Amino acid sequence: MLSEPRSGRLAAWGNALLAGLVSPDDAVLEIVGDDAVHRVEGLPGESAPVGLTLALGRLRALGVGGLRVALPTPGHPLGLSGPAEFNARAMDAEEAVVCHGAAFGLVPEVYEAGPEGDVHVEVVWHVLPVREAPPADVPSLGEAERELAEALREATEVLSRLDVAGAGPVAEAAIDAYRARAERGREVLAPGYPPRAVRVLELAQRVGLLVSLAHENGHGGAVSSAEMAARAEALRPVERVARRAQVAAYNAYVEERERGVR
Repeated sequence: MLSEPRSGRLAAWGNALLAGLVSPDDAVLEIVGDDAVHRVEGLPGESAPVGLTLALGRLRALGVGGLRVALPTPGHPLGLSGPAEFNARAMDAEEAVVCHGAAFGLVPEVYEAGPEGDVHVEVVWHVLPVREAPPADVPSLGEAERELAEALREATEVLSRLDVAGAGPVAEAAIDAYRARAERGREVLAPGYPPRAVRVLELAQRVGLLVSLAHENGHGGAVSSAEMAARAEALRPVERVARRAQVAAYNAYVEERERGVR
């Protein structure tokens, strides 16, 4: 959870573009990130995949006024509203973008291409119909911030109890990298988002960092299978809170529009 999901970049910078706060070229550059290319397949009126610039313009013409994020996992359809086909595709990808103002959703499919040593990533966003209904289990920014504060304490306690907090050079390197990114003042959301959304997303990423360290930093003090299972069980609700907060932060732009703030 250290890096932005592709759906987060598409929603955040797509919202900034729809609001007229960034140029199409800048939005596409930020959405693509380190990938080679993104295309959009299944747009109404298009028989073949198209580029992001054309796709975002076409979505605006179809009535899309904002973009939401969904980050579902098995048993937790976070941010989804149906129908079953879209939910299943989004669940497989563990992410999706849901349009506000028109009943469409976009699910990414990621490909690796190129010879060994020069592999690049290509992404195709599949446009599918969605049900116009409230997204599942998405908290408000205020709720997410309160949940995160408690989750951060719980994650720290769990890692300390299981002897994995900050253990070893891998953990130290991950923490140092996180701090370096924060100190560089990286823009975690696009222009137009409220400061609280930025704060919530940064905290969610911090909680996600701790969870990632627990899963990736060896067995630590949890030497038995029972202890390892206990660690996973203890961290599961913390990870769930962090994902809910991510979705709340990315969706804050649309939530403000619905409340008439914009």
